[in-house]
Amino acid sequence: MSSPVVEMFFHKSTFTLSYVVKDPMSRCAVIIDPALDYDAAAARTSTRHADRILKYVLDNDLKVEWILETHAHADHLSAAQYLRAKAGGKIAIGEGICEVQKTFREVFNLDDLVTDGSQFDRLLKDNEKLAIGMMEATVLHTPGHTNDSVSYLIGDAVFVGDTLFAPDFGSARTDFPGGDARYLYRSIHRLFGLSDATRVFLCHDYMPAGRELEYVHRLEEHKLKNIHINESVTEEEFVSRRNARDEKLGMPGLIIPSIQINIRAGKLPDPENNGVAYLKVPLNQLGKSSRAG
Repeated sequence: MSSPVVEMFFHKSTFTLSYVVKDPMSRCAVIIDPALDYDAAAARTSTRHADRILKYVLDNDLKVEWILETHAHADHLSAAQYLRAKAGGKIAIGEGICEVQKTFREVFNLDDLVTDGSQFDRLLKDNEKLAIGMMEATVLHTPGHTNDSVSYLIGDAVFVGDTLFAPDFGSARTDFPGGDARYLYRSIHRLFGLSDATRVFLCHDYMPAGRELEYVHRLEEHKLKNIHINESVTEEEFVSRRNARDEKLGMPGLIIPSIQINIRAGKLPDPENNGVAYLKVPLNQLGKSSRAG
């Protein structure tokens, strides 16, 4: 099985891992889960992280075919629009985004939001193939964390979004609207059906106990050692433990700006009549205090 060239970019403030994935036989590449910087206290965006990705693309004369989102993230803003404008490529996400848009259109009372996914260049179906030069990415629907979650299998590498974390941190939460622990168990077992040698690239690493950053593991490590779900954990055990853990978690610190931006494919709200764009804050709607998880 072929191996793509993978360059990782760590967004420290949100513990997010973004990737440029390149076909080794050509200049063609994709960008996966790019993050936009956001200062919550000042409500100000910037592109420092995205500019690191852009510099790598330009320095290596890469042709960006796709900008791929694993889901509409709730913990960081997407830089997809910025990078498409600077580096090209089409923005794509799983077709489940339409359900996510419908849910959060109501939560945020976004009367102007169209919920057909048309903000994205492509809505991806399960098992759909995307060309990356001489390679291709296979879209794997892996719902559970959210109902739009997908993973991208590219050669011997799979990019799993928030479906899995490092083996010592476990799995994604499932208490967001559209999340389901039972679906997550089955999605992870779908991934477990891949070759044990498959490289699993994460979207986040929270570095528990102060250990060094980890962003890739062999699938076999998860099957043997993942603290939430491994080959010995039954579906009922996982569902019970996952739901109990989720009960203790607060909302991500950036869920309010992130969701409103990310369900629009990273596009900021249109400015109002004073030339300023605004986000909405729905009071008493989104659960408990913020906490990583």
